Amino acid sequence: MKLVPLGDRVVLKHLVAEETTKSGIILPGSAKEKPQEAEVIAVGPGGVIDGKEVTMQVKAGQKVIYSKYAGTEVKLDDEEFVVVKQNDILAVVED
Repeated sequence: MKLVPLGDRVVLKHLVAEETTKSGIILPGSAKEKPQEAEVIAVGPGGVIDGKEVTMQVKAGQKVIYSKYAGTEVKLDDEEFVVVKQNDILAVVED
């Protein structure tokens, strides 16, 4: 199956959460924070949303940082995704 977002929605997949701190302390599963960094899997077409023209500014394959409590979590084929609006994406991470 494949997720195809509508309007100004973007499908993200979480990047792996850190399991150790910079000082070497191993974190148990319950202490890990929900990662805010994710990879863009699919992007909606944009278009006219609520009477305003929306141009999509991200594309599949980019790494982004998004708002901590944004989006809807979806599980599909044993993989977890987050569907967010484009305006919930705060920045694109460039290498």
